[in-house]
Amino acid sequence: MLPAKPFHDIRLRTLLALPLAAGLGLAIGAASTWQRPASAALPAEVGGQALPSLAPMLERATPAVVNIASRTRVAVRNPYFDDPMFRRFFGVPTLPRERVQQSLGSGVIVDARKGYVLTNNHVVEGADDITVTLADSRAVKARVLGTDPDTDLAVLQIPAERLVALPTADSDTLRVGDFVVAIGEPFGLGQTVTSGIVSALGRSGLRGSGYQNFIQTDASINPGNSGGPLVNLRGELVGINSMIYSPSGGNVGIGFAIPSNLALDVMRQLVATGSVKRGALGVEAQDVTPQLAAMLGLDDNPRGAVVTRVRAGSPAATAGLRAGDVIVGLAGRDVASAQDLHNAEGLTRPGASVEVRLIRDGEVRTVQTALKETVLRTLRGDALDPRLAGVEFTELADNLRRQGIGGVSVSRIASSSRAYANGLRNGDVIVELNRRELVGVNDFERLASTRPRQLMLTLLRGEEAFYLLL
Repeated sequence: MLPAKPFHDIRLRTLLALPLAAGLGLAIGAASTWQRPASAALPAEVGGQALPSLAPMLERATPAVVNIASRTRVAVRNPYFDDPMFRRFFGVPTLPRERVQQSLGSGVIVDARKGYVLTNNHVVEGADDITVTLADSRAVKARVLGTDPDTDLAVLQIPAERLVALPTADSDTLRVGDFVVAIGEPFGLGQTVTSGIVSALGRSGLRGSGYQNFIQTDASINPGNSGGPLVNLRGELVGINSMIYSPSGGNVGIGFAIPSNLALDVMRQLVATGSVKRGALGVEAQDVTPQLAAMLGLDDNPRGAVVTRVRAGSPAATAGLRAGDVIVGLAGRDVASAQDLHNAEGLTRPGASVEVRLIRDGEVRTVQTALKETVLRTLRGDALDPRLAGVEFTELADNLRRQGIGGVSVSRIASSSRAYANGLRNGDVIVELNRRELVGVNDFERLASTRPRQLMLTLLRGEEAFYLLL
């Protein structure tokens, strides 16, 4: 099974429109009796009844959909350039070379008065310059109010002048089979509308995203639609188009959108604080396998997440959970796997009282507890090395650690800092320091605080990896 994947670095393509009769050698003389065929357009009504059309709804909805173009400067280094003898002999400048990486996506205006635009995080991740083009062709600069890589959402703000916002609907009321419409700008062609139905709800287990509760749809979603709205037939926002499942990179009728309720909750937190707070139960867990099910005395259809460790002082410890318990429900959501448990935790606010359903010794039990906020450790760069002044580093979010990635992420960087001038950007993930692999934030703190002669960082930015020398 190929992974679902978000859209990155959409390259514009030139499409050639060939005339129907090209190459057929047709010649029509002035005296020809040939006549144009009758129009194949549908009549305006049949049997006195007007034909159904989405046009009136789209006339209201499409002014709220925008195109987003981002530019990111990426440092490009050659291993030879790090050799001072090579640079001196060939006269190579010491400043890192850069290339400009461009990305296209879509977005939707959700607050016309304040100029708030919702889109995907991967559309604007690490961008130095973001231009939003409105439906009336106005192009304006946008600033990022906040991003949440764990849900692949970002909130932008643009000048609030003559904007049209899309009304929102309660995505929890969606049903499989409801008609939906995807709006965006695939392949940079211009605003495009496709229709389909809700194919499934609550999809999870897709690689590349942290907290998953996707709407699946067969409305055609292609590169460039990322961040655009999924709307119902009333023209209300029900989802943010995010990724596709495809063996070829093109649409095959399996697309995924982030529910509007989740997107709006994330937006409110990003606007208020610049970050998203999530609850944590305080356990480590793994999927129930047939072998584990036999050992734990479960039935022939094992489902759930078996607890392997309970953290001291956590809500789970307070509620009396212990290793070997199989969690099958949390906060009203069924838990069939460790990913389901991860989703249920991450989609629940800290402090919320939740019910935990578990199986212990073959019996189903229910306990109550309140989730605590997930706190990630942060380091100040100036406390580690003067060359890192103006940078804050944070331990990696759980979704990256679950993919086997170790290291630290850049959570804040001043544009006036030396590290920024050398090419380091907010959101970069540092996986090696001086070619020594980092497991976590403690490794980075220990190696950087020794003040080595040079700092060579191995970075992950989007889907690319490269070296950066400070």
